Amino acid sequence: MPSQLHDVLVQFFRNRPELAPALLHEALGVALPAYTEARIESATLTNVLPAEYRADMVVLLIDGKPVLGIVVEVQLQPDDQKRYSWPAYVAGLRARFRCPCCLLVVTVDVGTARWASAPIELGPGSALSPFVLGPDGVPVISDLEKAKNYPELAVMSVMAHGRGDVQTAVKLATLAAQAALGLDADMQALYLDLIESALGEAARKAFEMIPETYKFQGPTYLKAHAEGLAEGRTEGEATALLSFLEARGLAPTEGQCQRILGCTDLDQLNSWVRKAATIVDVEELFAQ
Repeated sequence: MPSQLHDVLVQFFRNRPELAPALLHEALGVALPAYTEARIESATLTNVLPAEYRADMVVLLIDGKPVLGIVVEVQLQPDDQKRYSWPAYVAGLRARFRCPCCLLVVTVDVGTARWASAPIELGPGSALSPFVLGPDGVPVISDLEKAKNYPELAVMSVMAHGRGDVQTAVKLATLAAQAALGLDADMQALYLDLIESALGEAARKAFEMIPETYKFQGPTYLKAHAEGLAEGRTEGEATALLSFLEARGLAPTEGQCQRILGCTDLDQLNSWVRKAATIVDVEELFAQ
């Protein structure tokens, strides 16, 4: 039974067929034929294969006629049975549309990416070489326009890089959240949940405390905002700032704690929040 993460990643490609060729070309360097349309095709290959052969997703590139078929498979862990079914998917798609076809495997696990990258020997002189996009291969989406064009890729960027450098992770999360604002309410909520869960603890706390992120309406942000209103906005911001410093391994002195908790200037607290993502010593917060 596919996991929720598996289903969500498949949904990325269903929502935006252009994502598959974009990943092949931009992340994996695959030369693609000229095409004018990318569309989803039935992933059930029953016309040429037994019914149990069903790919996660099939994307067809069109230029007046089919020019490339892409079998998209989301794989969360190694499964040797797939090394028998994957060639059947590609062969079936090629027979149906009479055009070149390839296999794109998407995974969030480094070990699975390494396993899936091995060529699949079909017999003497014949092999299928999957294109594999693992976490190391997902591009860093740091441009807002590109994030808006490919919000799914922006979310994948956070999933791949959200537990590294805090400042970078917060920037990626902010761009991905801004890109998600253009989606319908259900997809927006789903993508924001993914962004939040992909961040490391320190980056997540920093992201939650950025004032602009309240408009993103993610569950954690709404909760944090409601708590801030209940306690008094400045008190909530000050408490959150101390929690963030603690998560980063920076222990404020008693005097520094009192200075933060005693601050009633929301602009000043917001300034400290932004600085807290990069400082190496708490005293740097107060430097002019």
